[in-house]
Amino acid sequence: MGTRAAFALGLFALVACGDNAQLAELQQGGDTTVDDRTANAFLHAAANLTPDDAMTFLTGTSPFDFHWEIPQLGPLYNNDACFGCHASNGRGRAQIGPDGALTDLNGPQSESLVRCSLPTGDPDPMNPGGPIPVPEWGTQIQDHATNGLPEAIITLSFTEQTVMYADGNSVSLRTPVLDIRAGNSAPLADGMLTSYRTAPPLIGLGLLEGIDPTLAADPDDADGDGISGRVNMVWDPEQQTVVVGKFGWKANNPSLHLQAAGASANDMGLANEVFPNSDGTTDMPDDQFEPLTFMVSTIAVPVAADRDAESEHGRELFDGFGCSKCHTPTQVTGDSKIAELAHQTIHPYTDLLLHDMGPGLADNRPDFEASGSEWRTPALWGIGLAQTVTDGVSFLHDGRARTFEEAIMWHGGEAQAAHDAFQHATAADRDALTAFLGTL
Repeated sequence: MGTRAAFALGLFALVACGDNAQLAELQQGGDTTVDDRTANAFLHAAANLTPDDAMTFLTGTSPFDFHWEIPQLGPLYNNDACFGCHASNGRGRAQIGPDGALTDLNGPQSESLVRCSLPTGDPDPMNPGGPIPVPEWGTQIQDHATNGLPEAIITLSFTEQTVMYADGNSVSLRTPVLDIRAGNSAPLADGMLTSYRTAPPLIGLGLLEGIDPTLAADPDDADGDGISGRVNMVWDPEQQTVVVGKFGWKANNPSLHLQAAGASANDMGLANEVFPNSDGTTDMPDDQFEPLTFMVSTIAVPVAADRDAESEHGRELFDGFGCSKCHTPTQVTGDSKIAELAHQTIHPYTDLLLHDMGPGLADNRPDFEASGSEWRTPALWGIGLAQTVTDGVSFLHDGRARTFEEAIMWHGGEAQAAHDAFQHATAADRDALTAFLGTL
């Protein structure tokens, strides 16, 4: 039995739940939580899956882990495997560039990608209300090709700036800089908008799908707390209507089924049941695609680490600084097609809403109703294990933040008050807050 098989079919002890709020929050994924905080923590199936569902999860790991080859792969793509960007089901590294952009299936590959669009132009009739596609490139740049030239060769570098804390200490913040050159050396489209993205972690996604973000939306800041989270309304090609977006850095995708289909088609060039070839054929058979979607929906959330006095103080500061206004600690899932995910009390630390994060993090590229400075609040569960699961990963949508400290100091816009509280806190309090994040 392989490693994934052992994880998928094993039974894991759950941390006891008490009346104490700390103990309750340890069960980050409710009944799906697994007791593992090692480098394998993100590889488990939800702990409460039935034996049949655990087998479906295991079946779905095959197309997820598989390195696709010609003729299914491409001809344009970003990586040849889901696992290539989401190693151990975690986040991808800020890795993209010429070494991974050539026609070489055995060479280094990108773990991140670049979205693109135009500020004006002809809308995509297959994606009403969405970004305006770039001629020949669409809305995503594929920097690999199975034959011939990739769409573009992308070089990533960083600039650094030093920011001071009120106590005289400092932190260095880096900003990604992309050099994008068409593979055929043609000039880039006039006014092309780009957004560099790293791959997000995959734990607990099916639980997040069961949350209704409209319940917490406050687009006009009616409660006067300075936070005006709102939903993104996006096109659902399966339902042929506009629905609430939940997934992606800008909540531009309404379901995991579409998220998996879009990633297969755009990231790997694999036609599938949702996005088939023009003649109706597919590269990924339905009997692989459906288990893949199920697997992505039922990856377990690891138990949070016990808090010591410092990290418990950090949890208090998380509320006191205002972090929890967007990173909502507790949610309850509703109905779900997967029975084990329904009606679970979970602790993802997200409201799944769009928030204006200020000019520092803005990509200036609208996506459906999300503006160029709005981002969906990412879930924080498991973030304390991110660099244990995958060495060298970083944080925020483009991987610019190497530490929790840097990530907090990039917050602006609606999160400016939380940023300022952290910037003016004592070193001990800053350490306490980051220690708390390390327990998640």
